[in-house]
Amino acid sequence: MTRASLRSQLLLLVALVCSLAALEAMLDPDRVAQGMGEFPVGVNGYSQFYAIYVGVRLATAGLALLAARQGDQPILGDLTALFVLAQPAGRLVAACAIGLPQGFLLVVCGIELAGGIALLALRPR
Repeated sequence: MTRASLRSQLLLLVALVCSLAALEAMLDPDRVAQGMGEFPVGVNGYSQFYAIYVGVRLATAGLALLAARQGDQPILGDLTALFVLAQPAGRLVAACAIGLPQGFLLVVCGIELAGGIALLALRPR
């Protein structure tokens, strides 16, 4: 299997995971929010939750799908990697201020880091 096909497969996996995470957030927002340590309050709280956990995740999934189909344009895969890595980067800032995430969220952070770094490592030369 070539680097390009491995990267395409990883991009498809990112698209699948982001889509499923967005679907889960739409179907059971309170459970997902609680699992992430968030407690949306009122219309604005839920609006912000949906913006991040549905909107941004679906945008990331769409970008990953586009990147997987456009293997000759590695910048799309790089942008997908940056979207994936933006989350652990933000958590790193929080870790410096208040500590590392705990439990399930720490696992999610590790998966995001591994996936984003793998996308960049598999970049076509």
